[in-house]
Amino acid sequence: MAFVDIELDMDALAKISAAARAAALETAAAVKTDILASQTMPRDNGTMEGTLDVKDQFCDSDTVHTILQTDGPQARRLYFHPEYNFQKVNNPNAGAGWYEPYTEGGAKEDFIPEAFSACLKEHLK
Repeated sequence: MAFVDIELDMDALAKISAAARAAALETAAAVKTDILASQTMPRDNGTMEGTLDVKDQFCDSDTVHTILQTDGPQARRLYFHPEYNFQKVNNPNAGAGWYEPYTEGGAKEDFIPEAFSACLKEHLK
C-alpha cells in the first residue's frame, strides 16, 4: 500500500482566498455599473439608483456572499411588480426585475462569471 504526502501551501491558499473576495467585490461593482448604464432601474429623482451599492461581504463556511443592494424604500415594491406602468423619461428601459438579466437564463447570465474570472485573474498576477 502506497501513501502520498500532500503539503498545502497555506500562504498561497490565503492569497487565493483574498483574491476571490476582492474579485467578488469588484464583480458586484461591475454589475452595479452595468445596471446603471443599462438604464433599467425605475428612476424619478435618482434616490433608488443613488443607494444601489455593494453593502456587505461575508463568508458562510466555504462560500463568499457579496451583497449588492439598494436602500430605497420603494425598491422592493418596484422590483417585484412588472405590472406597474413605469415612466421612462429618465431611464428608457425602466421596469421591474432589473437584476433578472444577470440570473440563469437571462440575457446577461454570463456577465457575472466572466467579470469575476477577469477580476480574479488580475488579483492573482
